[in-house]
Amino acid sequence: MFFNSFDYLLFFPTVFLLYWFVFQRKLSLQNGFLLLASYFFYASWSWEFTGLLLLSTVIDYSFGFLVASTDRKKAKLFLILSIVNNLGILALFKYYNFFAEQIQIGFDRIGWEIHPVLLNVALPIGISFYTFHGMSYVFDIYRGQQKATKNFIDYAVFVSFFPLLVAGPIERANHLLPQVQKKRTYSDVQWIEGARLILWGLFKKVVIADSLALIANPIFNDFSNQSSFMLILGAIAFSFQIYGDFSGYSDIAIGSAKLLGFELLSNFKFPYFSRNIAEFWRRWHVSLSSWFKDYLYIPLGGSKSGTSKALRNTFVIFLVSGFWHGASWNFIIWGFIHACFFLPLLLLRQNRKYTSETIAENRFLPSFKEIGQVLFTFSLVTLAWIFFRQTDSQMAIDYVKRMFVNAIEFPEQFKTWPKIDAGIFWIIPFILYDWVNRKNERVARFPKITILRWTMYVLMIFFIFLFSNRDQAFIYFQF
Repeated sequence: MFFNSFDYLLFFPTVFLLYWFVFQRKLSLQNGFLLLASYFFYASWSWEFTGLLLLSTVIDYSFGFLVASTDRKKAKLFLILSIVNNLGILALFKYYNFFAEQIQIGFDRIGWEIHPVLLNVALPIGISFYTFHGMSYVFDIYRGQQKATKNFIDYAVFVSFFPLLVAGPIERANHLLPQVQKKRTYSDVQWIEGARLILWGLFKKVVIADSLALIANPIFNDFSNQSSFMLILGAIAFSFQIYGDFSGYSDIAIGSAKLLGFELLSNFKFPYFSRNIAEFWRRWHVSLSSWFKDYLYIPLGGSKSGTSKALRNTFVIFLVSGFWHGASWNFIIWGFIHACFFLPLLLLRQNRKYTSETIAENRFLPSFKEIGQVLFTFSLVTLAWIFFRQTDSQMAIDYVKRMFVNAIEFPEQFKTWPKIDAGIFWIIPFILYDWVNRKNERVARFPKITILRWTMYVLMIFFIFLFSNRDQAFIYFQF
């Protein structure tokens, strides 16, 4: 069931009422119910792969005890076996066909004809997320940041907690598991914050992102017949579509968890207000970026082992991040492009420049310099998104070539405003709302004046129901 579906509108209130008013007296019962609810939620998507989710959970739970060994050689061996197991499951279902096809293409080029056996099976939904949950658990035990939990139900809830199961945020064992293991109390403040995040997340997805999809999709699907103006417009529309879509999902996930007494990791910190690419990646899909930094970049040596290794590690992290998103060359190229964008900042030691302060700190309006930085960074990100959006890398290259060549050959096209869908203007309130809330991504702020606040609530709910018939899946469900 989608977060933006009527099924979830029935499912979550039912879980909420039973969770707080029937099973709240005993933590074990509450966690047991939460596990059943999470598996029901997953089965509504992909009941045939619930066994795979359970198998992955059991294996990592077992490895947790083996990695906790006081013998560091044995612990390291079992850590490696755990990683191989998780990546093996991921590779089999997500990457096997890609590698088999690339091998076939390679043999074809030297005149050898082979016919590899391909898997005719759908990608298990959420597999990229729950395998990373399991790996974080084993990693944290090995590094002494987490103890192996004896209670299987508690661990299974950590892996399969339904708000984050399908598309994150990617949680750490040492952050979420302790919350699973302690008694949770109902909080009015947490309830209000959670409800607001869910409302804003639904609005971003159903109203803004899905409206922009109606603009971006036709342009990307028929880019060869579009003017440069429309190609630029399509790229901008997709930039805000994917942001509204994925951050909307994350808001609903974090809000749903808040209503159940949990605090999930942040996933988006207003990334389109970033002043360079490094800051963008500290604000975009934060749970994945930080996961790769802690479990891959730093173990490889990070940026403290010399410039050459720092460059190597940077390219590794971006290429792996691109490949994590999908078994396709366009995602790898997307990651490579971002690594190239990051490269000058690393060489000039500017990659840690904006790590704490928010844009326009202690001011309402940004400076002209900040506006220029934000627009330049957004332009780079939007250019890279073209390779993310197009399913074929050659089509993405052709899209970019046509966008620039057509603009040079026919500059008069920019003198008139073509007829476009009015949905593009949803970007304006989106930017304004984010700007007002830019200092705290975890609390959806609304006007303090009661009448204005409730008017906003009513209008948002009205538009959500008005546009709810489009039934667009969340973009990141495919990963």
